[in-house]
Amino acid sequence: MPIVDMHAHVYPDKIADKATQSVGQFYNIPMQALLGSVGNLRKKREETPITHSVVCSVAVKPQTVSSINDFIAATCAADDTLLGLAAMHQDFIDVEVELDRAMGLGLHGVKLHPDTQGVNMDDPRFMRLYEACEKRGLPLLIHCGDYRYDYSHPRRLKRILHEFPQLTVCAAHFGGWSVYDLALEFLEDERCFLDVSSSMRYLGLRRTRELIEDYGTDRLMFGSDFPMWNPGEECETFLSLGFSKADFERMCWRNAERWLGIDIK
Repeated sequence: MPIVDMHAHVYPDKIADKATQSVGQFYNIPMQALLGSVGNLRKKREETPITHSVVCSVAVKPQTVSSINDFIAATCAADDTLLGLAAMHQDFIDVEVELDRAMGLGLHGVKLHPDTQGVNMDDPRFMRLYEACEKRGLPLLIHCGDYRYDYSHPRRLKRILHEFPQLTVCAAHFGGWSVYDLALEFLEDERCFLDVSSSMRYLGLRRTRELIEDYGTDRLMFGSDFPMWNPGEECETFLSLGFSKADFERMCWRNAERWLGIDIK
């Protein structure tokens, strides 16, 4: 079966080291071994069962949105195992125009990171983006949770899900990085997808499996959060959780197809 790593960040070679180190500093995690270039992502996927990666980057300034989208689109056009998400920023002016342009370039959805972008995910400036994504059927991957900040609190996502009932969302990191049980409280009965990225090593295998069972395997997706972690090692850990073949098919492949709205072969 295909195995989709549905959460990976990549950067142009000339800034890959700087960008990777910046991410490491934000989370206080050493990043020397995992340079976030496209070439290094491919290298880390070698000799693993991962067949596809959903790749993205975050716009921390509105003026970088278009160039990031050009880079992600060109990267994916050169490698059909990569599926790209567009960047967007709360202060970008022509949201709908850029979304249409990004779709024309072959991108499949949008990635946001409220904590690094310094904005509440339910800020009024983002509402026009959610409306535009809902209208176009574009899925949204959004970072959720951080005990140090309130920008991406799962209660904010709950509000968004209720305001935009047709919006297709993946709440990254079990819906609440570092606040996993709080996320379960707010999102257990909601209709969003979730990924396991940047979570398993903190939760341990037992609690990871428990959370997957709480949310249901029809909502969970595998993701590594490269270059935070090695995709092969994350995949090996995920496949060791002991779920059935049908459950793994859903979490490694079928749910990604449903979330993206495309066939993955």
